[in-house]
Amino acid sequence: MTAKRKTHTAAFKAQVALAAVKGDKTVNELAAHFGVHPTLIHGWKKQLLAGAEAVFAAGAKAVAPGDDQTPALYEQIGRLKVELDWVKKKAATFG
Repeated sequence: MTAKRKTHTAAFKAQVALAAVKGDKTVNELAAHFGVHPTLIHGWKKQLLAGAEAVFAAGAKAVAPGDDQTPALYEQIGRLKVELDWVKKKAATFG
């Protein structure tokens, strides 16, 4: 019977990698605390440090959420307003 592999969430990996980067505890202490192999911690730490540059590079180019949809939404609001005015006018005529 084979043992099933554990799959760790990204949040868990980030937590362990951040603890390793802090350096308060040794990798072996972290491995015992979190119940993972020290090799995994080294790998996650390398991934975190390699990807940290992308966080700041993307932050400089980041666009506020919704900015790419703003013109389309204003266009839709305009069409709906015209449609609503037309319906109100017709309702007054028939009502």
